[in-house]
Amino acid sequence: MTTTFISSASMMLTSESVTEGHPDKLCDQVSDAVLDAMLAQDPMSRVACESTVTTGFVSILGEITTNAYVDLQEVVRRTVREIGYSSSAVGFDWETCGVLSSIKEQSGDIAQGVNKSYEARMALNEVEQYDMVGAGDQGMMIGFACTETDEYMPLTLVLAHRLVRRLAELRKDGTLKYLRPDGKSQVTVEYAYGVPKRIEAVVVSTQHEPEVSEETIRRDVEQLIIRNVCPAELLVDTKIFVNPTGRFVQGGPASDAGLTGRKIIVDTYGGIARHGGGAFSGKDPTKVDRSGAYAARHMAKNLVAAGLAERLEVQVSYAIGVAHPTSIGIETFGTAKIDEAEIDRLARKHFDMRPAAIIDRLDLRRPIYRQTAAYGHFGRNDLDLPWERLDKVDVLRAEAGLPAIRALGA
Repeated sequence: MTTTFISSASMMLTSESVTEGHPDKLCDQVSDAVLDAMLAQDPMSRVACESTVTTGFVSILGEITTNAYVDLQEVVRRTVREIGYSSSAVGFDWETCGVLSSIKEQSGDIAQGVNKSYEARMALNEVEQYDMVGAGDQGMMIGFACTETDEYMPLTLVLAHRLVRRLAELRKDGTLKYLRPDGKSQVTVEYAYGVPKRIEAVVVSTQHEPEVSEETIRRDVEQLIIRNVCPAELLVDTKIFVNPTGRFVQGGPASDAGLTGRKIIVDTYGGIARHGGGAFSGKDPTKVDRSGAYAARHMAKNLVAAGLAERLEVQVSYAIGVAHPTSIGIETFGTAKIDEAEIDRLARKHFDMRPAAIIDRLDLRRPIYRQTAAYGHFGRNDLDLPWERLDKVDVLRAEAGLPAIRALGA
């Protein structure tokens, strides 16, 4: 696939990812597990749940307004167990760790901008009701897509995610029994005029049992993980680093405190696209940090899959309590296949970016979020996520005067 977003003959780009056992990712998963538990009982729950973790201790805090009753201790411990922190020997124990909850109701000043008047909305038709539901906060969100991979995501990030997922798979299925839950990856790709040319460097760091040798870890990770994931034709003069410090026994919360929302680049586009600054995990869909970013990805992916551009970034912004976005901006990096003004017109026509419209269109009041809290929220062909569906490709191509095609991943 070709693109022209890089005009130079050689440019290096890098993305990273982390395993589900990374302390920050553990917190993301706890926060989204709490959100899912609330939404499963009360789809109208308002949730803003933050989590922190340190040695032997998890705390959850924030604002929640709901009719659900959830055993928060059980949710936290189950999540920690599923990640793999099963004993103090691996640095954290789901059964004995302390769990502290400090939850209060959502601020009325914030709620009034989202709620408006229920009675007033009920007197309107569905489309008019969307104008009555304002954004839960101000801010800007980014959506991005490109033709580098079948996932319509940057190659650097796709490979980084695959590496840490492979680490987790081989740990959980017993192939590499000495692996522990914490770990990270990093991939640097050399591009030539926008086209991936070769992998410059791969870094994999994995927590492990103390008895295993550095040589065994390096051999297994390189052969069973790196060379299993990375295309052989791109592994040309590639620098490979496995546990560069030589030892990674102490990991997880025992070695580093964790916090929800501290891996927002891992969650999105690996630093290849811009970022609005808002985290996702622990937030219900009235928070446009989450729903707005999902809708922007849905827009960007369908526009690229429709063949209107090879690389496209959407920025959408909101004012708290106001339904209509304050701005929608689209950048194609010189890869547009039709007039950019026409791309903008089609985007605005077929993607209603009012928060209530997004929630309805993508059916976001469901417990679907815990599964996104590790290995990325976008480009997840392993999950049926509504913002990843290519459901606008045909109508976009038809209105652009282009013949019907079968898009990648459709």
